[in-house]
Amino acid sequence: MSETKNSRWKIFTDQLRNKYRLVILNDDSFAEKFSLRLSPLGLIILLGSVTIVMTTLVISLVAFTPFREYIPGYGNVDDRKDIIMLSSKADSLEQTLIARDWYINNLLNVFSGKTEGRTTKPAKDSTGKYANIDIKPSEQDIKLRNDIETNQLESTSDKVSANKLNALSNFFFFTPLKGVITTSYNIREEHFGTDIVSKENELIKATLDGTVIFAGFTPDDGYVTQIQHGNNITSVYKHQSNIIKKTGDYVKAGEPIGVVGNTGENSNGPHLHFELWYNGFAINPQDYVVF
Repeated sequence: MSETKNSRWKIFTDQLRNKYRLVILNDDSFAEKFSLRLSPLGLIILLGSVTIVMTTLVISLVAFTPFREYIPGYGNVDDRKDIIMLSSKADSLEQTLIARDWYINNLLNVFSGKTEGRTTKPAKDSTGKYANIDIKPSEQDIKLRNDIETNQLESTSDKVSANKLNALSNFFFFTPLKGVITTSYNIREEHFGTDIVSKENELIKATLDGTVIFAGFTPDDGYVTQIQHGNNITSVYKHQSNIIKKTGDYVKAGEPIGVVGNTGENSNGPHLHFELWYNGFAINPQDYVVF
């Protein structure tokens, strides 16, 4: 059996080494114009060598020349950062122009006399019917209010602690901003988030994948972005100088959504106020995010 295999292998190798000649003749005179003498083994080696050389040239062309920037998904990281910053600056200029237009229109209305008049104050009751009404709460009323507020805080903290144990441990929260924590979460002082101080114009990133449910300006908190994540988790980013995403956009964890700023009446310096909400209750971001 082994001798048969050896004989077959010998026949195959001999066929690879057989010499063949490729001849090109003149069709009219049958004169030989070109001839090439090759074996199948030599042809395989020639094709393999050409393939290796061409592959090396293509890889070198992509790796060491600017042609790689034309390949989808192989762009320059610095260019992407520049594009994000330029988009942020363009949006800031747009907001500034809108504010300037409002200011100019208000001045034109003042100069032309198109100002809103003051609303008339309600007339003071002069009948004296309500002068003797005691509006101060009684001791029982004060005690009842204190008991209800205390029970609400305790029940809220119990629900939040129970919710923590259920599902939040399965999530990896991306750090929205690296910086120094100045004010921590304190539910009794109604401070439902964490304040992180960083350099002005630093990019703020989404902590989880989700959909932007609010992106706009509020007088107290300035530019605010709210993102709805899976498992009924919501993250809130306040006091931004500019917002990159708009309502309805889907964002990935770590994707820039805004820029650190000092907007809103509740802000006293460039920082980010970051909140996490789970099932309608505020939770401490420092339990899940490393700042």
